[in-house]
Amino acid sequence: MEVILMEKVVNLGNLGDVVKVKPGYARNYLIPQGKAKRATQANIEEFAARKAELERQAAEKLAAAQARAEKLEGYVLTIAQKAGVDGRLFGSVTNVDIAEALQAQGFDVVKAEVRMPEGPFKMLGEYEVTLDLHSDVEAHIKVHVVSE
Repeated sequence: MEVILMEKVVNLGNLGDVVKVKPGYARNYLIPQGKAKRATQANIEEFAARKAELERQAAEKLAAAQARAEKLEGYVLTIAQKAGVDGRLFGSVTNVDIAEALQAQGFDVVKAEVRMPEGPFKMLGEYEVTLDLHSDVEAHIKVHVVSE
């Protein structure tokens, strides 16, 4: 199925690209999320008419993400969890915990933006966490997990 991308999609293309994707990916993810439209002649003409507006909106989103990244870059977040004598946590620290702690500090972060490639933290210590604020913008923060 061919679709027109309405915004930049990682590993797929940029705004306005006409790409061929599997029908399920288009029907179940790209189209419902507003990231793409079917590549019909009417939609292609509509996109051509709105291209300048869509590019302006994309530039505004990028600028907002860059501003958020400047505030967050290098930030040190401390999360207190119950832990045993050996430093193992009773439970774990997940992307939800990190997003909630950042929101409590006044940052606008959702759990989907927190990237934890090694999975949840299960020990006390200091960890590097990447925040994907936009497809082109990342921020790196440190998370200190301490005992309550």
